[in-house]
Amino acid sequence: MARDAVSPGQTSVWDFPRPAIAERCPRHIRIVHRGQIVANTCASVRTLETSHPPSYYIPPDDVAMVLLRRSTHRSFCEWKGDAVYYDLVLDGETIRDVAWSYPAPTRVFAALRDHLAFYAAPFDTCTVDDERVVPQPGGFYGGWITADLAGPFKGVPGSRYW
Repeated sequence: MARDAVSPGQTSVWDFPRPAIAERCPRHIRIVHRGQIVANTCASVRTLETSHPPSYYIPPDDVAMVLLRRSTHRSFCEWKGDAVYYDLVLDGETIRDVAWSYPAPTRVFAALRDHLAFYAAPFDTCTVDDERVVPQPGGFYGGWITADLAGPFKGVPGSRYW
């Protein structure tokens, strides 16, 4: 695997740590769907992991929780613990398993408790500091790609064992 060239102002995701970390993030995160603000914050926690664009975990007070319904889907992360998922229900449309959260994360990821991360692909608009994001490739990972990141990003074909 060859790293993408890093342009001025960019960071390579290959310089992100492994194991993953969580850090407070003051960037403006916004999600809009069908004209409704789903989430809007400058108080997220982002996770950084080698080969992945960041995932942004938003405090529940900055999420339109009335639009979300807990689903039955679950997953496990070796670093963060057990995740629960949420469906978005808006104007009669249900988008399944569009967000996830860690109600009881591991000690190292305690800052993520009850915050919600969202897949970018299903929404009309997801932005970081007013820049529209590109969803991380593949169907499992939920990172958000911005112009200040260089890849390649885990999730592309052939990246399963990176």
